[in-house]
Amino acid sequence: MSDGVNTQLMARVALGRTLRRLRTKGHQLTIASVAEKIGCDVSLLSRIERGMRSCSYDHFVQLMDLYQVEQEQREKLAELHTSSRDRNLPWWAHYDDVITASYTKFIAFEDAAERSLDYQLGIVPGLLQTERYARAVTAVGFASLSEDQVDGLVEVRMARQRQRLLEAERPLTCHYVITQAALEFQVGGREGQAEQLEHLLEMSHHDSVELQVVPYERGEDGCQISAFTIFQFPGDLPDMAFGESVAGTMTLDDPRDLRRLHRLFRSLANSALSIDQSRDLIARIKDGND
Repeated sequence: MSDGVNTQLMARVALGRTLRRLRTKGHQLTIASVAEKIGCDVSLLSRIERGMRSCSYDHFVQLMDLYQVEQEQREKLAELHTSSRDRNLPWWAHYDDVITASYTKFIAFEDAAERSLDYQLGIVPGLLQTERYARAVTAVGFASLSEDQVDGLVEVRMARQRQRLLEAERPLTCHYVITQAALEFQVGGREGQAEQLEHLLEMSHHDSVELQVVPYERGEDGCQISAFTIFQFPGDLPDMAFGESVAGTMTLDDPRDLRRLHRLFRSLANSALSIDQSRDLIARIKDGND
């Protein structure tokens, strides 16, 4: 598929947003009037535009005709439509028994993204975790799960690292801002913490990783909100963000929310230490615990 958009979910989202743009900006039609013209339910068309449902071939052709889409754009959208109905399963489909629907969505967007902006308050970001650290936080966070399910979730996290950073042909460009608390917490015991800090130092030199730390003395600037991740994509696809709360993972795609999150991330990055200063702090904490 063109423009680096390589998952069925992303294709559905891209096609749905294009269809919505053609309807509202190109022809200023209501969703009810379009649904009536092509003979489908309003709820079905709404789900198609939001990327929650694939579009049938017949409805796709009807929409192209209704919106008077020119041949060149129609061919591009036809490619997108085909990709949105691709039956090839992604690698994470093998873990359907342990990953939730929201986690599946997160992985799919991570897989298609070109760049991520990630803020974590008290935990090391998933793509930078050692296996021991990942197992420790997963076993606590999902205490109701069996040992086999915890093993599966850890496997997923390690696979994400390989797919998007360590073995990727197009590594995800990652800008991380974390707090000093994430470095100080002992996860997996003293040995586990030391191993994780050493791994962070190593990963901070990865060509695709930019890592900054908000130190304790700047706590008022970096500790007022919960964790979030912003994904950015190739081409003209809009950003997608995920926020974390006690109620679970929230998907944020409203342009106003995204603008606020981008401003917030810039503020956090400005409050954090530089990359070199962050490495020095990580090294000092590690050496102090040896």
